[in-house]
Amino acid sequence: MRPWRERPDDRRSYHHGNLKEALIEAARRFIAERGVGGFTLVDAARLVGVTPAALYRHFRGREALLEEVAGRGFKDLAERLARALGGRGTPLERFTRMGEAYLAFAEEEPGYYAAIFDVRMPGADPSPDRLNPFDLLVEALRSTFPDGFGGVDPRFVAMEVWALSHGIATLAASGHLPKTGPDKYELLRAGVLALVHGAGVPTRSSDPATDSAP
Repeated sequence: MRPWRERPDDRRSYHHGNLKEALIEAARRFIAERGVGGFTLVDAARLVGVTPAALYRHFRGREALLEEVAGRGFKDLAERLARALGGRGTPLERFTRMGEAYLAFAEEEPGYYAAIFDVRMPGADPSPDRLNPFDLLVEALRSTFPDGFGGVDPRFVAMEVWALSHGIATLAASGHLPKTGPDKYELLRAGVLALVHGAGVPTRSSDPATDSAP
């Protein structure tokens, strides 16, 4: 983990009348460096140069600040995935770029990425006017593989693809991927193709009579 370093301009945002944005940026940086549990409101206030009481002008408390960071992370991720899905190329090429965009987001925005998975968002469903990364993934699967997956719900396949992507991103961030061989992007592409093609393969019957048949 990199040591925390305060930048010279960290304490200027409030004086420019943008305390809310300064607090969100401070929280995002703390999360990237220390994890979601690694800072307090006092820490955030100190970083931007205000008293803790000033924070409550914009947030009810620490959880509200974390929810804002997570919400912005979801928005950023969804926009990146949407751009990949709407780009040039075949459906499979666009689907592949979505995976690359996901891994790039995890690497470039560790604060947002950690907040997305560590902060409990209020309500089960996102706002109807907000892009949903999971729905984008389902849409991409349906357009890339119009013949479906042998009766398997595309949403189940999408969840498996997301789990694979998250696992590779987490392993990459912690330095646990092999130093030689395929990189994380190649691993994700190979794993996703194995998942989506394997999803359409019928499960072998466990009926003893069937098993013994020639």
